[in-house]
Amino acid sequence: MQQEIKPVTEVDTPRVVCDGGGKLGHPKVYMEFGNEDTVDCPYCGHRFVLRTKANRH
Repeated sequence: MQQEIKPVTEVDTPRVVCDGGGKLGHPKVYMEFGNEDTVDCPYCGHRFVLRTKANRH
């Protein structure tokens, strides 16, 4: 069985939004990193990675 590859996006802000992209996306969801360096969308699994020099404030 082949494993599905999830998209990954590097960001500079401690808050991100995901809508699944495209016409058949999902409801907009806002996520914060808190003390973590990654956060995954609960709908589509899109992973967001906070760049190491990004400001967490």
